[in-house]
Amino acid sequence: MRSLPWHLKTQWFEVRTEADLSSLAQALERLRPQGLLVQLDAVTYTHRKRIAEIALAQRLLAVSSLAQFAEAGGLMSYSNDFRDNWRRAVDYVDRILKGEKPGDLPVQQPTTLELVVNLKTAREIGVTIPQSVLIRADRVIE
Repeated sequence: MRSLPWHLKTQWFEVRTEADLSSLAQALERLRPQGLLVQLDAVTYTHRKRIAEIALAQRLLAVSSLAQFAEAGGLMSYSNDFRDNWRRAVDYVDRILKGEKPGDLPVQQPTTLELVVNLKTAREIGVTIPQSVLIRADRVIE
């Protein structure tokens, strides 16, 4: 199992278009990082499978706040449960349609978080996921 350094260096890569994915792959190959944190936006969601393939090809520990990233081949994700968010949004719409003022409704924090671990990817990049993490995972992809 790889150990992480005590001091982490970070590098920011902007991916705004599909063409930027080639630049990302080249930069990652040149820099040889140990990990990749994929931020959620419309572009990374649309190209999550390709980003996961780039990370896998370079044996990167790739994580995201999007469960679909782990499903597409990323190592793991940790995020709020979007289905729960939609259910709560429906409740807000119902309350507004019944006459409540949007400004009077309380701000809510996510209450359900989901850890998804992709064991298939872990095996392919040569990483052992500790049993303590697997026990805590909401879903494990074999």
